[in-house]
Amino acid sequence: MEHLELVARLAGARIGATFNQYAASELRRERLGAYLAGRAGAETILVGEAAGYRGARVSGLAFTSERQLTGSGPAEASATIVHRVLAELGLEDAVLLWNVVPTHPGTPSSNRRPTRAEVDAARPFLAELACGRRVVAVGRVAAEALDAPYVRHPSHGGAQAFAEGLRAAFATIPPRRVTRALFL
Repeated sequence: MEHLELVARLAGARIGATFNQYAASELRRERLGAYLAGRAGAETILVGEAAGYRGARVSGLAFTSERQLTGSGPAEASATIVHRVLAELGLEDAVLLWNVVPTHPGTPSSNRRPTRAEVDAARPFLAELACGRRVVAVGRVAAEALDAPYVRHPSHGGAQAFAEGLRAAFATIPPRRVTRALFL
């Protein structure tokens, strides 16, 4: 039940000037709790920058759009690429997706880079989820915040480099640990 405590703490957190999509949304809290429970055994955490306005701000899950979950609502290009590459590698169930800043810096229609203070305020959530897991940073903000291997973020023309970087990062995972997701 640790994941439910983390979700409750996150819902009550104030992370700088970010929008906390969990604070007033039981649906997003439930989704995140179920996701964390389902990935409790994941040995690897893939960490992005922050919740995006078309992704986790709406869906409640890192690198995941509402359209991927329900078939309606906004799609998000990075989420589509991340899940496609993980599916191609057979790794969707083996990886926990998270963001350095799990709340959304920006407006309902835009993203901004999180401030250093926001990264620092969100660090306890990341540390808790990363503990005991292999960490892979996605993008420069995550790489700056973590002492972890880096893969290029898939946005702004980075899809191919992201896929190549992820393949290289996971080249050492034994085949018996590779599984295919049943959802997402």
